[in-house]
Amino acid sequence: MFLELLPFYNKYLEPASAYEITNVVQNFPFISILLSLFIGIVCLAVRPKTAMKLVFFNLGACFLLGLSTLIYCIGRGDYFIYVMGQFPAPFGNEIRVGVLEALMATAFALVMFLSLMGGLKHIFHDVLPEKQTYYFLMMEFLFTSLIALIYTNDLFTAYVFVEINTLTACAIVMLKHSKETLVATARYLMMSLLGSGLIMIGISILYDISGHLLMEDIKVAVTALAKTGKYKLPLEVVICLFAIGLGIKSALYPFHSWLPDAHGTSTSGSSAVLSGLVLKAYIILLIKMIYRVFGMEVILNSRVLNILFVLGVLAMTIGSIKAINSRDLKRMIAYSSVAQIGYIYLGIGLGPAGMAAACLQILVHAYTKPMLFNTAGAFMDEANGSRKFKDLVGAARKNMWAGIGFAVGAFSMIGIPLFAGFVVKYNLATAALTTTKLKAIVALVALVISTVLNAVYYIPALMVLFKKTDDTKDIVLFGSKTDVPFVVSNGIFIICNFILGILSFIFIDIIIMGLSMFA
Repeated sequence: MFLELLPFYNKYLEPASAYEITNVVQNFPFISILLSLFIGIVCLAVRPKTAMKLVFFNLGACFLLGLSTLIYCIGRGDYFIYVMGQFPAPFGNEIRVGVLEALMATAFALVMFLSLMGGLKHIFHDVLPEKQTYYFLMMEFLFTSLIALIYTNDLFTAYVFVEINTLTACAIVMLKHSKETLVATARYLMMSLLGSGLIMIGISILYDISGHLLMEDIKVAVTALAKTGKYKLPLEVVICLFAIGLGIKSALYPFHSWLPDAHGTSTSGSSAVLSGLVLKAYIILLIKMIYRVFGMEVILNSRVLNILFVLGVLAMTIGSIKAINSRDLKRMIAYSSVAQIGYIYLGIGLGPAGMAAACLQILVHAYTKPMLFNTAGAFMDEANGSRKFKDLVGAARKNMWAGIGFAVGAFSMIGIPLFAGFVVKYNLATAALTTTKLKAIVALVALVISTVLNAVYYIPALMVLFKKTDDTKDIVLFGSKTDVPFVVSNGIFIICNFILGILSFIFIDIIIMGLSMFA
């Protein structure tokens, strides 16, 4: 294990220092949630530029708090529970923090920081001045809901933040001043509320048969019920309700119809956050449900993972086919997200063997897709705002830095070695070989077909963007007008992609350690 080679983690295992750090570090997750809520409220009373600065300050602070928590949890070798208020659960509320939760919270803070930085120019251009403060307010509350979903240990609290996530995500799409975003928001809201309703029904039934809302307590009750065979049908119904509800909200095929419009029409920063983070929060909640609410044994007996496996395979294929047929750059990237979400569900469908690969794909996609959306926004600047490929010929030569970022993202999605996406496909293939023969064959064939299809639409897109035309003979490095925040954001995204690709064994070790704390 790589983590065993890092001796500085072990200092937290000493009893004295562990006691001292516990009093501080174990407060960090709650501080992150509380700080995000507080700054969101403050945003209402300040000007847009000040609200923007407050949001970036909060994201930077939450990144540092999350990183400190991650290092602490790795060194401690175990999770911890933080009780909020004077009353312990089930009368009060609590959050549960382990290595995987801290890793995801840290990654989410950095991705949102870079996504907003890269799309900052378009935010102030696409959103009306009188609505810009509300935009940053919604982003702040959206981030609050994301980290709360990662940390929460209570199902009803999870549902509350699922709804906050839904409303704020719809708001950041709608706040772009455009008729098409209103239609996209309406579709997004209707489908998302359908998913929320199924989740709420599932929670209600689960509470009725278990008498608990705390995840660990529910698991104890569910395990006992599974052994006796009591409430077998209601339990299977609940598992299906959660799988379908969270599948709808994470755009799993065939529940993806809302995604291309919502992600393709919103401003670039919103598209980056929606694709990179919002979809993943629901999948993280699903993984927590599998391990910490139902238990892997109950889930395997229900055979719901087989359904998720099949839907993941279909998403990988059909999402890519839809992307090939798209003549709109942002819609192509949006349909690519449908395919990439399929990779995550393929890993989940493989059971325990594929969970680490699925979690790695959550990270890889989070650091790749926002870069693609932000570079698409930069190309649109060179084509008078058009998203059509016919108007984007040679756009990468007019902004070579954006072209390099798009190429890195495209190669990662295809699965070229050294890029982050290759490691995901390798780990999925390796995991598939440890499962049943049928699943292994289907998974390997799906990975090959999907890789080919990814190349079929990303390589022609690169050829169009880098094509030499009469007005693109001279290469411009940073575009017609240098966008410094985008340049910095794109550079960090590129570095992160290579780090995930070359040093993936570090993240795999951390993820495996985090998953072991779920058991």
